[in-house]
Amino acid sequence: MIHAERIRSLNSEGPDPGGSYVVYWMQASVRSHWNHALEYAIETANSLRKPLLVVFGLTDDFPNANSRHYRFLLEGLRDVRRDLRERGIQLVVERGSPPSVLLKYADDAVAAVTDRGYLDIQKEWVDEAAGALHIPLTQVESNVIVPVEVASDKEEYSAGTFRPKIKRQLKRFMVPLRMRTLHVDSLDLEPGPEFEDVVRGFRTRDELDPSIFRGGTSRALAIFDEFLREKLECFERYRNDPVKNCLSNMSPYLHFGHISPLYLALRASEAGRCPEFLEELIVRRELSMNFVHYSDSYSSISCLPEWAHRTLMDHVADPRDYEYSLRELESASTHDPYWNAAQKEMVITGKMHGYMRMYWGKKILEWTDHPARAYDIALYLNDRYEIDGRDPNGFAGVAWCFGKHDRAWAEREIFGKVRYMNDRGLKRKFRIDDYVDRIRGLADEVE
Repeated sequence: MIHAERIRSLNSEGPDPGGSYVVYWMQASVRSHWNHALEYAIETANSLRKPLLVVFGLTDDFPNANSRHYRFLLEGLRDVRRDLRERGIQLVVERGSPPSVLLKYADDAVAAVTDRGYLDIQKEWVDEAAGALHIPLTQVESNVIVPVEVASDKEEYSAGTFRPKIKRQLKRFMVPLRMRTLHVDSLDLEPGPEFEDVVRGFRTRDELDPSIFRGGTSRALAIFDEFLREKLECFERYRNDPVKNCLSNMSPYLHFGHISPLYLALRASEAGRCPEFLEELIVRRELSMNFVHYSDSYSSISCLPEWAHRTLMDHVADPRDYEYSLRELESASTHDPYWNAAQKEMVITGKMHGYMRMYWGKKILEWTDHPARAYDIALYLNDRYEIDGRDPNGFAGVAWCFGKHDRAWAEREIFGKVRYMNDRGLKRKFRIDDYVDRIRGLADEVE
Protein backbone atom coordinates (compact mmCIF):
# COMPACT_ATOMS: atom_id res chain seq x y z
CA MET A 1 0.00 0.00 0.00
CA ILE A 2 1.19 3.50 -0.84
CA HIS A 3 -0.45 5.93 1.57
CA ALA A 4 -1.53 9.29 0.20
CA GLU A 5 0.61 11.00 2.85
CA ARG A 6 3.73 9.60 1.17
CA ILE A 7 2.91 11.36 -2.10
CA ARG A 8 3.51 15.03 -2.93
CA SER A 9 3.04 16.92 -6.17
CA LEU A 10 6.01 19.26 -6.60
CA ASN A 11 4.81 21.42 -9.49
CA SER A 12 1.62 22.24 -11.39
CA GLU A 13 2.61 20.93 -14.82
CA GLY A 14 0.44 18.46 -16.72
CA PRO A 15 1.57 15.24 -18.45
CA ASP A 16 3.15 15.57 -21.89
CA PRO A 17 1.01 13.38 -24.18
CA GLY A 18 3.86 13.21 -26.68
CA GLY A 19 6.28 11.71 -24.19
CA SER A 20 7.69 8.24 -24.74
CA TYR A 21 8.02 7.04 -21.14
CA VAL A 22 7.62 7.83 -17.46
CA VAL A 23 10.91 8.70 -15.78
CA TYR A 24 11.75 7.81 -12.18
CA TRP A 25 14.55 10.01 -10.87
CA MET A 26 16.20 7.74 -8.32
CA GLN A 27 18.45 9.45 -5.76
CA ALA A 28 17.63 8.62 -2.13
CA SER A 29 16.10 5.13 -2.49
CA VAL A 30 18.69 3.19 -4.46
CA ARG A 31 16.87 -0.12 -4.61
CA SER A 32 14.26 -2.10 -6.50
CA HIS A 33 13.20 -3.88 -3.31
CA TRP A 34 10.38 -2.34 -1.23
CA ASN A 35 10.60 1.09 -2.84
CA HIS A 36 7.36 3.10 -2.69
CA ALA A 37 8.60 5.62 -5.25
CA LEU A 38 9.44 2.88 -7.75
CA GLU A 39 6.10 1.13 -7.28
CA TYR A 40 4.26 4.43 -7.68
CA ALA A 41 6.23 5.12 -10.87
CA ILE A 42 5.27 1.68 -12.21
CA GLU A 43 1.60 2.41 -11.44
CA THR A 44 1.91 5.73 -13.27
CA ALA A 45 3.57 4.14 -16.29
CA ASN A 46 0.94 1.39 -16.44
CA SER A 47 -1.93 3.88 -16.23
CA LEU A 48 -0.43 5.79 -19.17
CA ARG A 49 0.51 2.59 -21.06
CA LYS A 50 4.13 3.69 -21.21
CA PRO A 51 7.46 2.10 -20.28
CA LEU A 52 9.35 3.26 -17.20
CA LEU A 53 12.90 4.59 -17.38
CA VAL A 54 14.91 5.00 -14.17
CA VAL A 55 17.71 7.58 -14.14
CA PHE A 56 20.39 8.32 -11.55
CA GLY A 57 22.53 11.46 -11.67
CA LEU A 58 26.04 10.70 -10.41
CA THR A 59 27.73 13.83 -9.11
CA ASP A 60 31.35 13.75 -7.98
CA ASP A 61 31.03 16.73 -5.62
CA PHE A 62 28.44 15.69 -3.05
CA PRO A 63 29.49 17.59 0.11
CA ASN A 64 32.08 15.64 2.15
CA ALA A 65 31.70 12.45 0.10
CA ASN A 66 34.84 10.54 -0.92
CA SER A 67 35.86 7.38 -2.74
CA ARG A 68 34.82 5.20 0.21
CA HIS A 69 31.24 6.45 -0.02
CA TYR A 70 31.12 6.36 -3.81
CA ARG A 71 32.36 2.79 -3.95
CA PHE A 72 29.53 1.72 -1.64
CA LEU A 73 27.02 3.70 -3.72
CA LEU A 74 28.22 2.23 -7.02
CA GLU A 75 28.02 -1.29 -5.63
CA GLY A 76 24.40 -0.56 -4.79
CA LEU A 77 23.72 0.85 -8.24
CA ARG A 78 25.12 -2.31 -9.80
CA ASP A 79 22.67 -4.32 -7.69
CA VAL A 80 19.66 -2.18 -8.53
CA ARG A 81 20.52 -2.20 -12.23
CA ARG A 82 20.39 -6.00 -12.24
CA ASP A 83 17.19 -6.12 -10.18
CA LEU A 84 15.44 -3.57 -12.39
CA ARG A 85 16.37 -5.43 -15.57
CA GLU A 86 14.69 -8.52 -14.14
CA ARG A 87 11.53 -6.39 -13.89
CA GLY A 88 11.81 -5.07 -17.45
CA ILE A 89 13.10 -1.66 -16.40
CA GLN A 90 16.19 0.09 -17.71
CA LEU A 91 18.42 2.08 -15.36
CA VAL A 92 20.56 4.89 -16.77
CA VAL A 93 23.41 6.15 -14.58
CA GLU A 94 24.98 9.31 -15.95
CA ARG A 95 27.63 11.71 -14.70
CA GLY A 96 26.41 15.19 -13.87
CA SER A 97 24.39 17.13 -11.35
CA PRO A 98 21.32 15.07 -10.46
CA PRO A 99 18.79 17.73 -11.57
CA SER A 100 20.53 18.20 -14.93
CA VAL A 101 20.52 14.45 -15.59
CA LEU A 102 16.80 14.30 -14.83
CA LEU A 103 16.08 17.28 -17.08
CA LYS A 104 17.94 15.66 -19.96
CA TYR A 105 15.83 12.50 -19.85
CA ALA A 106 12.63 14.38 -19.01
CA ASP A 107 12.68 15.99 -22.46
CA ASP A 108 11.01 12.87 -23.87
CA ALA A 109 9.01 11.88 -20.79
CA VAL A 110 5.28 12.02 -20.04
CA ALA A 111 5.71 12.49 -16.30
CA ALA A 112 8.39 12.23 -13.62
CA VAL A 113 8.53 10.60 -10.19
CA THR A 114 11.24 10.90 -7.54
CA ASP A 115 11.99 9.68 -4.03
CA ARG A 116 12.67 11.82 -0.97
CA GLY A 117 15.79 12.88 0.90
CA TYR A 118 15.91 15.23 3.87
CA LEU A 119 19.24 17.06 3.65
CA ASP A 120 19.40 20.63 2.36
CA ILE A 121 21.23 19.64 -0.81
CA GLN A 122 18.60 17.01 -1.64
CA LYS A 123 15.83 19.57 -1.15
CA GLU A 124 17.72 22.03 -3.37
CA TRP A 125 18.03 19.43 -6.14
CA VAL A 126 14.30 18.72 -6.05
CA ASP A 127 13.36 22.41 -6.03
CA GLU A 128 15.66 23.06 -9.00
CA ALA A 129 14.21 20.19 -11.00
CA ALA A 130 10.58 20.94 -10.16
CA GLY A 131 10.95 24.54 -11.27
CA ALA A 132 12.54 23.63 -14.60
CA LEU A 133 10.42 20.66 -15.71
CA HIS A 134 7.65 20.90 -18.30
CA ILE A 135 6.00 17.75 -16.91
CA PRO A 136 4.62 16.86 -13.46
CA LEU A 137 7.12 15.82 -10.79
CA THR A 138 5.70 13.68 -7.98
CA GLN A 139 7.74 12.86 -4.89
CA VAL A 140 7.10 9.63 -2.98
CA GLU A 141 8.55 9.07 0.48
CA SER A 142 10.10 5.63 1.04
CA ASN A 143 13.04 6.05 3.43
CA VAL A 144 10.99 6.37 6.61
CA ILE A 145 8.20 4.27 8.05
CA VAL A 146 6.00 7.21 9.03
CA PRO A 147 6.15 10.24 6.70
CA VAL A 148 8.04 13.06 8.38
CA GLU A 149 5.20 15.58 8.49
CA VAL A 150 2.74 12.93 9.70
CA ALA A 151 5.02 11.93 12.57
CA SER A 152 5.26 15.53 13.76
CA ASP A 153 4.58 19.03 12.45
CA LYS A 154 7.56 20.58 14.25
CA GLU A 155 11.13 19.94 15.37
CA GLU A 156 10.89 17.69 18.42
CA TYR A 157 12.75 18.38 21.65
CA SER A 158 13.74 14.79 22.39
CA ALA A 159 12.92 11.13 21.85
CA GLY A 160 10.59 11.45 24.83
CA THR A 161 8.39 13.98 23.04
CA PHE A 162 8.66 12.26 19.65
CA ARG A 163 8.06 8.65 20.71
CA PRO A 164 4.34 8.83 21.56
CA LYS A 165 3.59 10.78 18.38
CA ILE A 166 5.22 8.32 16.00
CA LYS A 167 3.96 5.26 17.87
CA ARG A 168 0.39 6.44 17.34
CA GLN A 169 0.97 6.19 13.58
CA LEU A 170 2.78 2.86 13.37
CA LYS A 171 -0.19 0.53 13.00
CA ARG A 172 -1.38 2.53 10.02
CA PHE A 173 1.95 2.71 8.19
CA MET A 174 3.51 -0.66 9.13
CA VAL A 175 1.94 -2.46 6.19
CA PRO A 176 3.71 -4.44 3.44
CA LEU A 177 4.40 -2.91 0.04
CA ARG A 178 3.10 -4.89 -2.93
CA MET A 179 5.40 -5.32 -5.91
CA ARG A 180 3.81 -4.19 -9.19
CA THR A 181 4.42 -5.61 -12.66
CA LEU A 182 5.38 -3.16 -15.40
CA HIS A 183 3.17 -3.73 -18.46
CA VAL A 184 5.47 -2.14 -21.08
CA ASP A 185 9.16 -2.80 -20.52
CA SER A 186 11.84 -0.22 -21.20
CA LEU A 187 14.78 -2.47 -22.06
CA ASP A 188 14.62 -1.51 -25.74
CA LEU A 189 14.67 2.23 -25.13
CA GLU A 190 17.67 4.11 -26.50
CA PRO A 191 20.21 3.58 -23.70
CA GLY A 192 22.32 6.17 -22.00
CA PRO A 193 26.04 5.62 -21.36
CA GLU A 194 27.19 2.11 -20.54
CA PHE A 195 27.08 1.58 -16.79
CA GLU A 196 30.51 -0.04 -16.56
CA ASP A 197 32.04 2.81 -18.57
CA VAL A 198 30.61 5.30 -16.08
CA VAL A 199 31.98 3.29 -13.16
CA ARG A 200 35.44 2.84 -14.67
CA GLY A 201 35.80 6.53 -15.44
CA PHE A 202 34.59 7.79 -12.09
CA ARG A 203 37.07 9.51 -9.77
CA THR A 204 36.74 11.69 -6.68
CA ARG A 205 39.00 14.39 -5.32
CA ASP A 206 39.27 12.64 -1.93
CA GLU A 207 40.59 9.10 -2.27
CA LEU A 208 40.16 6.96 0.87
CA ASP A 209 40.64 3.27 1.57
CA PRO A 210 37.34 1.41 1.14
CA SER A 211 35.27 0.20 4.06
CA ILE A 212 35.05 -3.49 4.94
CA PHE A 213 31.34 -3.21 4.11
CA ARG A 214 30.10 -3.77 0.57
CA GLY A 215 27.09 -1.95 -0.81
CA GLY A 216 23.89 -3.20 -2.40
CA THR A 217 20.50 -4.61 -1.56
CA SER A 218 21.56 -8.24 -1.93
CA ARG A 219 24.33 -7.75 0.62
CA ALA A 220 22.01 -5.86 2.98
CA LEU A 221 19.41 -8.63 2.83
CA ALA A 222 22.02 -11.30 3.56
CA ILE A 223 23.43 -9.39 6.55
CA PHE A 224 19.97 -8.77 7.95
CA ASP A 225 18.94 -12.41 7.56
CA GLU A 226 22.02 -13.38 9.57
CA PHE A 227 21.14 -10.77 12.20
CA LEU A 228 17.63 -12.16 12.63
CA ARG A 229 18.89 -15.73 12.87
CA GLU A 230 21.89 -15.21 15.11
CA LYS A 231 21.98 -11.76 16.72
CA LEU A 232 18.53 -10.35 17.43
CA GLU A 233 18.30 -11.76 20.96
CA CYS A 234 21.86 -10.62 21.65
CA PHE A 235 21.02 -7.12 20.36
CA GLU A 236 18.08 -6.84 22.73
CA ARG A 237 20.39 -7.54 25.70
CA TYR A 238 23.79 -6.19 24.67
CA ARG A 239 23.25 -3.56 21.96
CA ASN A 240 25.30 -0.98 23.91
CA ASP A 241 28.27 -3.30 24.50
CA PRO A 242 31.07 -2.58 21.98
CA VAL A 243 32.71 -5.91 22.84
CA LYS A 244 29.74 -7.99 21.69
CA ASN A 245 29.06 -8.61 18.01
CA CYS A 246 25.33 -7.92 18.22
CA LEU A 247 24.59 -5.09 15.80
CA SER A 248 22.48 -5.32 12.64
CA ASN A 249 24.95 -3.17 10.64
CA MET A 250 22.04 -1.80 8.62
CA SER A 251 22.90 1.90 9.01
CA PRO A 252 25.14 2.14 5.90
CA TYR A 253 22.48 0.43 3.79
CA LEU A 254 19.70 2.61 5.16
CA HIS A 255 21.78 5.71 4.47
CA PHE A 256 22.21 4.89 0.79
CA GLY A 257 18.65 3.61 0.41
CA HIS A 258 19.82 0.06 -0.31
CA ILE A 259 17.28 -1.39 2.15
CA SER A 260 13.81 -0.32 3.25
CA PRO A 261 13.27 0.58 6.93
CA LEU A 262 9.70 -0.66 6.58
CA TYR A 263 10.93 -4.06 5.40
CA LEU A 264 13.37 -4.27 8.32
CA ALA A 265 10.70 -3.35 10.85
CA LEU A 266 8.20 -5.89 9.56
CA ARG A 267 10.77 -8.69 9.32
CA ALA A 268 12.06 -8.00 12.82
CA SER A 269 8.54 -7.90 14.23
CA GLU A 270 7.79 -11.26 12.64
CA ALA A 271 10.99 -12.74 14.08
CA GLY A 272 10.05 -12.11 17.70
CA ARG A 273 9.87 -9.54 20.43
CA CYS A 274 12.39 -6.82 19.59
CA PRO A 275 11.47 -3.50 21.26
CA GLU A 276 15.05 -2.22 21.41
CA PHE A 277 15.69 -2.84 17.72
CA LEU A 278 12.44 -1.09 16.76
CA GLU A 279 13.28 1.78 19.11
CA GLU A 280 16.57 2.35 17.28
CA LEU A 281 15.15 1.80 13.78
CA ILE A 282 11.95 3.80 14.16
CA VAL A 283 12.04 6.25 17.07
CA ARG A 284 15.73 7.21 17.07
CA ARG A 285 16.27 7.09 13.33
CA GLU A 286 13.11 8.96 12.42
CA LEU A 287 13.76 11.52 15.17
CA SER A 288 16.94 12.32 13.23
CA MET A 289 14.84 12.83 10.07
CA ASN A 290 12.60 15.16 12.04
CA PHE A 291 15.72 17.05 13.16
CA VAL A 292 17.23 17.67 9.73
CA HIS A 293 13.85 18.31 8.10
CA TYR A 294 12.75 21.03 10.49
CA SER A 295 16.09 22.50 11.63
CA ASP A 296 17.67 25.30 9.61
CA SER A 297 21.08 24.65 11.20
CA TYR A 298 21.43 20.89 11.62
CA SER A 299 25.08 20.93 10.52
CA SER A 300 26.37 23.49 13.04
CA ILE A 301 26.50 24.02 16.78
CA SER A 302 23.75 26.63 16.47
CA CYS A 303 21.26 23.75 16.21
CA LEU A 304 21.60 23.10 19.94
CA PRO A 305 18.85 24.02 22.38
CA GLU A 306 19.38 27.35 24.09
CA TRP A 307 20.31 25.81 27.45
CA ALA A 308 23.02 23.61 25.93
CA HIS A 309 24.55 26.39 23.86
CA ARG A 310 24.56 28.78 26.81
CA THR A 311 26.12 26.33 29.27
CA LEU A 312 28.88 25.35 26.83
CA MET A 313 29.71 29.01 26.18
CA ASP A 314 29.76 29.66 29.94
CA HIS A 315 32.58 27.12 30.23
CA VAL A 316 34.67 28.02 27.16
CA ALA A 317 37.52 29.31 29.31
CA ASP A 318 37.69 26.24 31.56
CA PRO A 319 41.15 24.63 31.51
CA ARG A 320 41.51 21.37 29.59
CA ASP A 321 43.81 18.64 30.89
CA TYR A 322 44.41 17.63 27.27
CA GLU A 323 44.03 19.50 23.99
CA TYR A 324 44.42 17.86 20.59
CA SER A 325 44.56 19.16 17.04
CA LEU A 326 42.47 17.77 14.21
CA ARG A 327 45.52 15.93 12.89
CA GLU A 328 46.16 14.27 16.25
CA LEU A 329 42.52 13.24 16.58
CA GLU A 330 42.27 11.99 13.01
CA SER A 331 45.36 9.82 13.46
CA ALA A 332 44.08 8.45 16.81
CA SER A 333 47.07 9.94 18.66
CA THR A 334 45.53 10.74 22.03
CA HIS A 335 46.39 9.48 25.51
CA ASP A 336 43.12 7.52 25.68
CA PRO A 337 43.32 3.92 24.32
CA TYR A 338 39.52 3.59 24.21
CA TRP A 339 39.02 6.75 22.19
CA ASN A 340 41.88 5.80 19.88
CA ALA A 341 40.31 2.38 19.32
CA ALA A 342 36.96 3.94 18.42
CA GLN A 343 38.59 6.33 15.95
CA LYS A 344 40.56 3.47 14.38
CA GLU A 345 37.44 1.33 14.12
CA MET A 346 35.76 4.08 12.12
CA VAL A 347 38.77 4.71 9.89
CA ILE A 348 39.37 1.02 9.17
CA THR A 349 35.85 -0.36 8.91
CA GLY A 350 33.73 2.65 7.96
CA LYS A 351 31.54 2.17 11.02
CA MET A 352 31.95 2.83 14.75
CA HIS A 353 29.94 1.11 17.46
CA GLY A 354 27.08 3.41 18.51
CA TYR A 355 27.96 3.51 22.20
CA MET A 356 31.58 4.32 21.42
CA ARG A 357 30.46 7.06 19.06
CA MET A 358 28.81 8.80 22.02
CA TYR A 359 32.01 8.53 24.08
CA TRP A 360 34.08 9.59 21.06
CA GLY A 361 32.03 12.75 20.50
CA LYS A 362 32.03 13.71 24.18
CA LYS A 363 35.81 13.48 24.34
CA ILE A 364 36.28 15.66 21.26
CA LEU A 365 34.29 18.31 23.13
CA GLU A 366 36.46 17.82 26.23
CA TRP A 367 39.79 17.95 24.37
CA THR A 368 39.17 20.90 22.03
CA ASP A 369 39.65 24.53 22.99
CA HIS A 370 36.20 25.69 21.86
CA PRO A 371 32.85 23.85 21.58
CA ALA A 372 32.14 25.18 18.08
CA ARG A 373 35.51 23.90 16.85
CA ALA A 374 34.88 20.58 18.56
CA TYR A 375 31.51 20.32 16.85
CA ASP A 376 33.01 20.96 13.42
CA ILE A 377 35.78 18.39 14.03
CA ALA A 378 33.31 15.72 15.13
CA LEU A 379 31.16 16.28 12.04
CA TYR A 380 34.18 16.30 9.74
CA LEU A 381 35.55 13.01 11.07
CA ASN A 382 32.12 11.38 11.14
CA ASP A 383 31.29 12.47 7.59
CA ARG A 384 34.66 11.53 6.15
CA TYR A 385 35.10 8.05 7.59
CA GLU A 386 31.64 6.69 8.41
CA ILE A 387 29.89 4.98 5.51
CA ASP A 388 26.70 6.55 6.87
CA GLY A 389 28.30 9.96 7.32
CA ARG A 390 26.37 12.92 5.90
CA ASP A 391 23.20 11.21 7.16
CA PRO A 392 20.44 12.55 9.42
CA ASN A 393 21.47 9.92 11.98
CA GLY A 394 25.04 11.23 11.92
CA PHE A 395 24.01 14.87 12.29
CA ALA A 396 21.71 13.98 15.18
CA GLY A 397 24.33 11.73 16.79
CA VAL A 398 26.98 14.45 16.84
CA ALA A 399 24.45 17.02 18.06
CA TRP A 400 23.44 14.68 20.91
CA CYS A 401 27.02 14.67 22.21
CA PHE A 402 26.67 18.43 22.66
CA GLY A 403 23.22 18.37 24.32
CA LYS A 404 20.68 17.99 21.50
CA HIS A 405 17.72 15.70 22.26
CA ASP A 406 18.93 15.47 25.88
CA ARG A 407 18.28 17.22 29.20
CA ALA A 408 20.47 19.28 31.51
CA TRP A 409 22.64 17.38 34.03
CA ALA A 410 24.68 18.41 37.06
CA GLU A 411 27.06 21.23 36.12
CA ARG A 412 30.77 20.50 35.75
CA GLU A 413 33.85 22.01 34.11
CA ILE A 414 34.01 22.22 30.30
CA PHE A 415 30.67 20.43 29.77
CA GLY A 416 28.57 22.72 31.91
CA LYS A 417 25.19 20.99 32.13
CA VAL A 418 25.76 18.80 29.06
CA ARG A 419 25.91 15.07 29.81
CA TYR A 420 29.43 13.82 30.63
CA MET A 421 31.01 10.44 29.88
CA ASN A 422 34.35 9.02 31.06
CA ASP A 423 36.48 5.92 30.72
CA ARG A 424 35.51 4.71 34.17
CA GLY A 425 32.01 4.14 32.84
CA LEU A 426 33.40 2.05 29.98
CA LYS A 427 35.47 -0.06 32.37
CA ARG A 428 32.55 -0.54 34.74
CA LYS A 429 30.04 -1.59 32.09
CA PHE A 430 32.13 -3.55 29.57
CA ARG A 431 35.26 -5.63 29.09
CA ILE A 432 36.51 -2.60 27.24
CA ASP A 433 40.11 -3.76 26.94
CA ASP A 434 38.82 -6.63 24.79
CA TYR A 435 37.40 -4.01 22.43
CA VAL A 436 40.79 -2.30 22.24
CA ASP A 437 42.47 -5.64 21.50
CA ARG A 438 40.00 -6.40 18.72
CA ILE A 439 40.56 -3.06 17.02
CA ARG A 440 44.32 -3.44 17.41
CA GLY A 441 44.01 -6.74 15.56
CA LEU A 442 42.10 -5.04 12.74
CA ALA A 443 44.77 -2.36 12.51
CA ASP A 444 47.51 -4.99 12.31
CA GLU A 445 45.67 -6.71 9.45
CA VAL A 446 45.55 -3.59 7.27
CA GLU A 447 49.14 -2.47 7.85
